[in-house]
Amino acid sequence: MSVSAGAKILVVEDEPVINQAVTDRLRGQGYEVVQAWDGPGAVQQFTATAPDLVLLDVMLPGFDGHEVCRRIQAARPVPVLMLTARDDEADILVGLGVGADDYLTKPFRMRELVARVGALLRRVDRAAELAARPTTADLGDLRVDAAARRVWVAATEVHLTPTEFDLLLCLAASPGVVLTRENLYAEIWGWPGASGTRTVDSHVKALRSKIGADRVRTVHGVGYALEPGA
Repeated sequence: MSVSAGAKILVVEDEPVINQAVTDRLRGQGYEVVQAWDGPGAVQQFTATAPDLVLLDVMLPGFDGHEVCRRIQAARPVPVLMLTARDDEADILVGLGVGADDYLTKPFRMRELVARVGALLRRVDRAAELAARPTTADLGDLRVDAAARRVWVAATEVHLTPTEFDLLLCLAASPGVVLTRENLYAEIWGWPGASGTRTVDSHVKALRSKIGADRVRTVHGVGYALEPGA
């Protein structure tokens, strides 16, 4: 069954006006919403309510959104959409590195927020479909086990975030074949929209840092391919 229908969302934002506006909009879309306004409260609400998705501001009292993300992902993997006031690549990569799946830069349109939330919830369903593909892929010294969700490079296990793993699995299904950013976004997040292409680029950069930059080839203006003999 899809998790999208009637999903529970934890909204973590220290600005009361933004927190309530986002909460009201998501409730209007049929979601169940719980709220938190600081880092410790976010972790507490996550433990108490077991949300299906977390909408998480980076700058929070107590401890920041990156630390919140690190703690909740260690407890139970869950889709996380980060909200950041800075469109800074280093900042974004830190968020993706601790387990965030996507990000939005403030100020954002509510319509875009709702679309991203829906896409992330659909990604959970898509992850199960991706995992049902051939269980192993051996590409040179890169080995991917879809069923166990494990990856090895030169016999050393590499730890990927859930989205990084899904991205690698998608590329590994067609070694050497160039997949467009739009295709990757549709395949992994289940939403064929161009607005997520920067998210794809950021996840590719994070993936390269873990499996080796030469393993993922960029075709400028088109997309990416996994090099089978890298």
